[in-house]
Amino acid sequence: MAILKLSITTFVLAATLAGIPGATAPAEERWAWPLSPKPAILRAFDPPDKPWLSGHRGVDLGPTFDGAPVTSPSDGVVTFAGVVVDRPVLTIDHGEGLRSSFEPVISDLKPGDAVQKGQVIGSLAPGHCSSSACIHWGVRRGEDYVNPLGFVEDLRPSILLPLE
Repeated sequence: MAILKLSITTFVLAATLAGIPGATAPAEERWAWPLSPKPAILRAFDPPDKPWLSGHRGVDLGPTFDGAPVTSPSDGVVTFAGVVVDRPVLTIDHGEGLRSSFEPVISDLKPGDAVQKGQVIGSLAPGHCSSSACIHWGVRRGEDYVNPLGFVEDLRPSILLPLE
């Protein structure tokens, strides 16, 4: 049965790399939650079927409080720190085509600044969730949005195997 389990794990990983919707990669140990303690998921990842359609291209985490420290989920380099529409946004390039973005986050960091996993990168500003303070965390692999939770949790489906 170990061979069956390996085959299923290999399929999920291959499906993830191939971009098959719904497939998720194993959690990567080099990533951590951007809020501490581990936050609740207030709104899940819900990508649109087409890039121009509406959807939720990240996750909302909280509840927390205005001014809460936000930390880098992985080592990287800041590529954007500024305002988009009416919210402060921070984007970090983690290498291997992965970029994460956080809003609303007030930060003194500038493009080109290196950050380490767990380093405070800014503070949560009000304005994203209407009922409580929360952060929107998005991750892109190249031009495609991916579920950020796949980097901090194992989202692979559970598979029951016979004992023998």
